[in-house]
Amino acid sequence: EKQVFQLRAHMYQARSLFAADSSGLSDPFARVFFNSQSQCTEVLNETLCPTWDQLLVFNNVELYGEANEMRDDPPIIVIEIYDQDTVGKADFMGRTFAKPVVKMSDEHYCPPRFPPQLEYYQIYRGNSTAGDLLAAFELLQIGPGGKSDLPPIDGPTDVDRGPILPVPLGIRPVLSKYRVEVITLEHHMLMFNIVWGRRACPWVFEGQERSLSPHPTLDNQHTFAFQDLPENELLHPPLNIRVVDCRAFGRYTLVGSHAVSSLRKFIYRPPDKKAQYWNMTG
Repeated sequence: EKQVFQLRAHMYQARSLFAADSSGLSDPFARVFFNSQSQCTEVLNETLCPTWDQLLVFNNVELYGEANEMRDDPPIIVIEIYDQDTVGKADFMGRTFAKPVVKMSDEHYCPPRFPPQLEYYQIYRGNSTAGDLLAAFELLQIGPGGKSDLPPIDGPTDVDRGPILPVPLGIRPVLSKYRVEVITLEHHMLMFNIVWGRRACPWVFEGQERSLSPHPTLDNQHTFAFQDLPENELLHPPLNIRVVDCRAFGRYTLVGSHAVSSLRKFIYRPPDKKAQYWNMTG
């Protein structure tokens, strides 16, 4: 029995991807395969933690089988991550698999199953792990009323991104503004073909990189950046630190890198002044 569906792939973010370029970064995009269709996200340049924030819609997906079987055991979605090169074909970076949450036409689009929540999917490159994908997938049956029976896509809209649809409200994480501060107390580095007088510049915070210091001895250096991050701490991207040797003619050579996988223990929350007032007056 033929069933017709619409697949919505909510591709929000990836983290800790494989560094495909000599700079220690990549230009990643994701390709989603389902049934006989495939679509790609946009390419984001020079990052290991891309925030695509993109909804891919697969229309008129024809599947064959019993409705109950389709709901309980839907086909697998294949997601592959690539590094876009300026010359030649894209380089494969990793692959992961997911199963969508299925809604049949006679079901209501309501909690607890809908809207689906973002989940982390482990990306593999051969037998090795190669990062995580933060995404959600839903497979919606098209009933007798056609696409008019499908739940609406609830914004936000971004006219600057043209035809690219962002992840809808209710699925995308709620963001808050953070001030990310990095204080470097001391730094010891092997020479790694660095001539004295060149500048060893650490670059930090994936997606909003900033040079910490123009000198190899980084004593008491302090820098900060404002960043919108999810309120859910489990969804925070890692803090990626790269040390590069700044050479002549604007060239950079990667010396080393490190990723702080979780910022949870570093988060400072200012005290609640109202609670303090009631404790003092109570």
